[in-house]
Amino acid sequence: MDTGSAAAFDRMGTLGVEEEFYVVDDEGRPTAGSDELVYGEREPPEPLAGRIDHELFKSVVETQTPLIDDPGAVRDHVVAVREALVEHAERYDRQVAGAGLHPAAVWRELDHAEKPRYRSQLDRIQYPQHRNTTAGLHVHVGVDDADKATWIANEVRWFLPPMLALSANSPFWNGFDTGLASARAKVFENLPNTGMPGYFDSFAAYRDYERRMVEHGSIEDRGELWFDVRPHTGHGTVEVRTPDGQSDPDVVVAFVEWVHALVTDLAERYEDESEPDAGFGGDGDARLRRELHDENKWRAMRHGHDADFLDRDGDSVVDLATVVDRETDRLGVRGARFLLERESGTARQRRIRERDGLDALCRDLLIDDHGR
Repeated sequence: MDTGSAAAFDRMGTLGVEEEFYVVDDEGRPTAGSDELVYGEREPPEPLAGRIDHELFKSVVETQTPLIDDPGAVRDHVVAVREALVEHAERYDRQVAGAGLHPAAVWRELDHAEKPRYRSQLDRIQYPQHRNTTAGLHVHVGVDDADKATWIANEVRWFLPPMLALSANSPFWNGFDTGLASARAKVFENLPNTGMPGYFDSFAAYRDYERRMVEHGSIEDRGELWFDVRPHTGHGTVEVRTPDGQSDPDVVVAFVEWVHALVTDLAERYEDESEPDAGFGGDGDARLRRELHDENKWRAMRHGHDADFLDRDGDSVVDLATVVDRETDRLGVRGARFLLERESGTARQRRIRERDGLDALCRDLLIDDHGR
């Protein structure tokens, strides 16, 4: 039984970016295509070769960047993978689209993957997995100590709802406007082992939980712990999984910048536990009740850019703009402000669908040969 190892946590600050995309036809509608793209006779071009995989539906694929040592090179890597994916898809008369949920996807009309792992999940989880047409963005940051990674994952939890609010890009599901900014987050949260994780006192506690879940048949492998943040015991990273999928690579780069800065800052704070909450604004507590984290996530799902949040002290409320100002000043990042000031993906989708119709919206979500 493979449940990972503390030895995997041996590098600090490296990056990896995983993106899930929709395979679409010439009209921009989701269609089966992952079999050809993943297993077809044509080898994917570099840097995509060996870095593309199935997802649950045949209309969704996941890509991974190579390991990134230089944070300044993130955009180049993200765009290169996207360009290679578009080129590869075109060989099979397919296109690629980016969003948290595709507005034209009707889950009952789409084919599930035949991969044994997914067939097993469909049989075990049933309805919630059968309708899981979601696509997300996952950011990995290398951490050089397993206990440090676990502590960072605990601390990161409060920041995930603001990140989700800024990433919200999925108002439509199964053909309807859900009234949510991120319906993807709510659809995905219906699966087991998702959403906000609990607090773990140590890496040993997390690994013991991981082991128990596998041994007792709750999951088949550690990859099925689909929480919004987790210490990845195989890659040796803190993995943030909360943002919606995106069509714009600059949005992806902004999230990677923020996640990298947050994780590396927390790593430094871990080394000086005398003031773990200095600079956060309020007396933050990593043991803030999970229910309060869940409340903040609900606010992000429902309201997106208009959300406010219970602050880290649990007794005050802070709006999204204040969070962005605070983090921009504290971490010296620019991407969070870019995300706040741009039109949200949710607002853009609703505007285009109302003004120009569903066909125009499907075209707007397409990734072109320049990565956007």
